[in-house]
Amino acid sequence: MSQRQIIQVFEQYQKSRMQFVQTVADLAARPQNIEILQNAGVMSLLRPLMLDSVPGIQQTAALALGRLADHSDSLAEAVVREDILPQLVLSLASQNRFYKKAAAFVLRAVAKHSPELAQAVLACGGVDALVLCLEEFDPGPEMALKRIAASTLSDISKHSPELAQTVVDNGAIAHLAQMILSPDAKLKRQVFSALSQISKHSVSLAEMVIEAEVFPAAVACLKDPDEYVRKNVTTLMREVVIVNCGGMAAVIDFLGESSGNLRLPGIMMLGYVAAHSENLAMAVILSKVLISLVIPLHEPCNSSTTSRSRVPQLALCMSEEHEHHIKAAIAWSIGQIGHHSSEHAKAVATSNLLSKLLELYMEASSSEDLQAKSKKALKSILQKCTYLPGLEPLLYDARRLFVTSGGLKKLQEIEAEPGSPLQDHINNINSCFPEEIVRYYSPGYSEVLLERLERYQPA
Repeated sequence: MSQRQIIQVFEQYQKSRMQFVQTVADLAARPQNIEILQNAGVMSLLRPLMLDSVPGIQQTAALALGRLADHSDSLAEAVVREDILPQLVLSLASQNRFYKKAAAFVLRAVAKHSPELAQAVLACGGVDALVLCLEEFDPGPEMALKRIAASTLSDISKHSPELAQTVVDNGAIAHLAQMILSPDAKLKRQVFSALSQISKHSVSLAEMVIEAEVFPAAVACLKDPDEYVRKNVTTLMREVVIVNCGGMAAVIDFLGESSGNLRLPGIMMLGYVAAHSENLAMAVILSKVLISLVIPLHEPCNSSTTSRSRVPQLALCMSEEHEHHIKAAIAWSIGQIGHHSSEHAKAVATSNLLSKLLELYMEASSSEDLQAKSKKALKSILQKCTYLPGLEPLLYDARRLFVTSGGLKKLQEIEAEPGSPLQDHINNINSCFPEEIVRYYSPGYSEVLLERLERYQPA
């Protein structure tokens, strides 16, 4: 056999390995193939190819493993059992950036499923290696590597305060903070997501994020052209409850410029701020946020009859703002704003929000959660509201509802002793209705009418 023929044997073997990993990677991208691949023992076959001498085979084998692990926690556990994580972490420190990207993708696919799997990534030194990936410098592939590294740190941090603390202890916050002003929108999405997942667990972790001086640069990103960057910034602001650095005004602008689920973190952030104290709730009121909140609660506006000054808020009248979970979030935030004192309640009442909350509560098509949040908000605000002009529309609706629901009739059926506190309360409620209406629903009134009918003599 000639030298050329011998070399061809090795070349064919290399082509076969490459064809195998490419085919498996393609098959793993389709959910219907996953179980078949798993039953065929694909994990143990891919493991040695992670150490292949050909970089392209290594990268594609890692991509296939990542797609498999991403599919389910059982497959991610199989990656851990095959002892693949240590060599992935080792490769993050020594291999080329393209392979690092694939290796980081596998770590993310494993860590995202559960605290236990995230702990497995941590135990083999994964967090430290991922933080080092954030330091990579190359205007091309490094952006993709940094995106996956930041995304993986986000998925690790989300599970528990302990895991988030480990990410912080490895110096991740400082590196993430440096990338806030990156021109790469996809990277910024992951950066703000990671900072949010770290901040959400405790005040001390949120303070560490603030101390990294991510604000006011993060607030400036509320003007970013990418809608998901803006959404993740508001999520971060919600977690750390920022009201300085121009944050409140920026969130108001964000509410006017966004739509649908993208607005949800901003709405929730304002509720968190308002719930914190009376002063912060008043700061929310003074920022005129109630105007922004009231628009999506109402039906779409007619642009020909809407004043020019409210044109920026027309985006809030899109169809997405009629989703019940968004309305429920708005109702919750309104309750947090208005429940502190009579002044806070007055601000809500003068914005005509009380009658809208009642309408949402009584609307048969409203979801159970929307009805519950509307009722709770309405009740908490009414307990503090002393502004009668703001209550009048609500009283009209309430009186009508009290009559049509049978409440007034039931009230007349209560037997109370004359002069008792109960009788006084009944009299006070009856005084809110015309006398003939009260008589109509009183027990025995129908018999009185029939008796009058019998005595009646037509002319």
